[in-house]
Formats: sequence, structure tokens, C-alpha cells
Amino acid sequence: MEKEYLIREKPLKALLFFAFPMIIGNLFQQFYTMVDSVVVGRFVGENALAAVGASYSLTNVFISIAIGGGMGASVLTSRYFGGRNYKRMKTSVSTALLSFLAVSIVLGGAGLLLGKEIMELLNTPENIMEDATEYLNIYFIGLPFLFMYNVLASMFNALGKSRIPLYLLIFSSVFNVVLDVIMVCSFHMGVAGVAWATLIAQGISAVMAFLIFAGEMKSYEGGEQSQWFDKRELGEMCRIALPSILQQSTVSIGMMLVQSVVNSFGAQMLAGYSAGMRIESICIVPMAAMGNVMSSYTAQNLGAGKQERAVKGYHTAYGIVFGFGILLCVILELFYRPLIAMFLGEEGTVLAMNTGMSYMRFIGFFFSFIGLKMITDGLLRGAGDMKVFTIANMVNLCIRVVVAVTMAPRFGIAFVWYAVPMGWLANYLISFARYRTGKWKTTGRG
Repeated sequence: MEKEYLIREKPLKALLFFAFPMIIGNLFQQFYTMVDSVVVGRFVGENALAAVGASYSLTNVFISIAIGGGMGASVLTSRYFGGRNYKRMKTSVSTALLSFLAVSIVLGGAGLLLGKEIMELLNTPENIMEDATEYLNIYFIGLPFLFMYNVLASMFNALGKSRIPLYLLIFSSVFNVVLDVIMVCSFHMGVAGVAWATLIAQGISAVMAFLIFAGEMKSYEGGEQSQWFDKRELGEMCRIALPSILQQSTVSIGMMLVQSVVNSFGAQMLAGYSAGMRIESICIVPMAAMGNVMSSYTAQNLGAGKQERAVKGYHTAYGIVFGFGILLCVILELFYRPLIAMFLGEEGTVLAMNTGMSYMRFIGFFFSFIGLKMITDGLLRGAGDMKVFTIANMVNLCIRVVVAVTMAPRFGIAFVWYAVPMGWLANYLISFARYRTGKWKTTGRG
């Protein structure tokens, strides 16, 4: 069956065929967040870019919860799909959607109530506080759409249909860019304009994803699900999804904690750091996509009883992430200056430019580290083997936070990014040690 290519095609072909639509789609997703920053940086000002950047670390935590939750829930979908248990798959899907809708409403309400207080705790400069808070409030209103889209995208990927989220992201990205230009350049809405543009584009994309996915579910035999919400499925989903949420959130939580350190250096350095972070987030896309691919690939093959095929896929993924890592390093070392200038424009200060360029020139050499971390974490997540996986990501978080908080105030902002590859490498080594035991082949299967 064409739908089962992850458990039938040669590993290299299956992984790349699945990964490329996901990579392109995620690049489009990052593209429109990048456009938000470019538009406000060039047409509103450096302080506006700093305001969006100050909000970015907090919004990324919620994005990580949505993505991590979707990825965790999709492991069950992949497992039931690989075993052709379509009736249970449908119940699992509806349970996940209802659960994360409720979570998004609660988190959105909490964000509206506490957003400004959190930004104050993060030492956000006073001159950008108002813009940063306004951006956050609009963002929290749209949180249910963000959760709906990301959970549905993970479900599509679990079924091997990664092209559908790609098409939706292309539509959403292009629409978002058009709205950015209209709201900022024509209506002069400033930071609020890019926030509303993102909310509207994501909302329409989420509704379209839901309608398409509902139609997709009808194509699988096995009758309607016995119920729309199942506590057993919720419990199993939480067992996998919560560590996955933690894994996705560790980098984001670390960024938020580290953000308070960066904020203390002032708005100019914050603007340069924000530009560098936007570029880094794009560079990480292929590595994160390979981690997601390994999760679905492993879950489907274990569900089909093909443990050794999962191992072959993992070994194949090494060559893919090293290839991406070398390419990214070359690009950043050649083009770091124009990439940073794209955000700051002609009016960018020397301090902001130097901060962003220093960040890019250093981090470019280490993207293979996060690639190794992502594919190994993805394999363990797909197998439902979550204990060591969780420990590894907590170590990653602790290294990044401790080094940045203790060293950057004394020796300079560069220690914020020196800590990043240290955390990635430690995470990989711990997860790889678990992989080598082989226990993941039987852990978590139900």
C-alpha cells in the first residue's frame, strides 16, 4: 500500500520522501515568523524588533507545547496505523484533539492574565515593554488555532501524509506575509499588525486542516470510533506526550530563562540576538524534521514488528543530518553579514550588527550536534521509551541555563551561545547510550 511506505520502502528513500515536505513546510512556517521580524525591524524600528524578540522566547514555549503534544499523540496514531487498528486510531485522534483544545484555552487565558508580569520577570527593557506586551496579548488570543494546527499537522505526518501540512503552510505563509505588509506598511499598526496577521493566517490554516483531516479519517476502514473521548487513550497519550512536550520545551524554556540575561544587556544587543535567533530557528528546521521523521518511522516499524528496519533507518539518518550540518555551516560562514543586515536594515546600530554576526559565526559549526540529538530523541520517542529521553533533555536545559546565567554577566553575552552546543552534545550522548542498550525495541509497546 502507498500509505505504508515508511514500513516498505528502503530506509533512505522512505526517510527523505517523508522528510522533504516536512522540511519545506517548516521552513515556510519559520519564514512567516521571520518576515514578522524583518517587517518590524525595517519599517518600524530596532526597538520594535527587540520587542518581538523579547516576546519570542515566551511564545516559543507555547509553540513547543503544541508541537511536543502533537508529536507525542501522533506516536499512538503511527502505532495503530502501522498495526492497521483503524478503529482505535480514530478514538486516539479525537481524544487528542479534544484534550489539546482544552489545554490551549487554559494556557491562553493564563497568558492574557500573566503575560506582562512574566515579561517584567524576564528583565524586558522598559522602552519596549508596551509593544512586547501588546504582541503577546494578541498571540494568546490565537493560541487555540496554533494548537489545533500543530496537533493536526503531527497527525497527518503520523499517517505518512506530510505533503498536506506543507500545502497548508505555503498558503498560510504567503497569506501572512501579505497581511504583514498591509497592516504594518499601509495601516501603520506596528507590532500589533504583525501579531494580528499571524493570528488570522494561522486561524484559517487550522480550520482548513481540520476539515481536510476529518475527510481523511473517513477513508480508513474499521467503522466509526466507539467513543470520541477515551480515558485510557488519554493516559497512554500523556505517558508519551508529556516527555515529548518537555523535550520540545527544554530549548524554549532555556531560551526564556536565558532571555532575562540577554535583556540585561539592553535593547541594541537584544535586537542583534533576536535577529540571530530567527536565523538559527530556520537552520534547525531540517534537524527537527528528521527527529519527527524518526519518531513516525520508528513507531510505524515497531508497530509492524520490524525492529531491525528501525535500526537501519536510524543509521541512515546520521548521513542525512551530517549533510545538512555541513551545508548550513558553509552558508552561515559565507553570508552571516547580509543575513543579519536583512533584519536590522540600514538603520541598525553597530552593536546590534556585531552581536548578531558573532552569534551566527559561532553557532554555524555545531548544527550537526542538534541533528544527532534530534534523530536519537526521535527514535526513543517513537518507541515510547521516555525515561532517559526526558533526563537527557533536562541535562541539555540545565547546561544552557547555568552557563549563560553564571558566565555571561561576568564575561560577556557570547557565553549565551557558547552554552548551546554544549547542551546539544550532552543530550545526544545520554540518549545514544540508551539507544545502544537496545531496550527501546520493546519498551512502551502496547
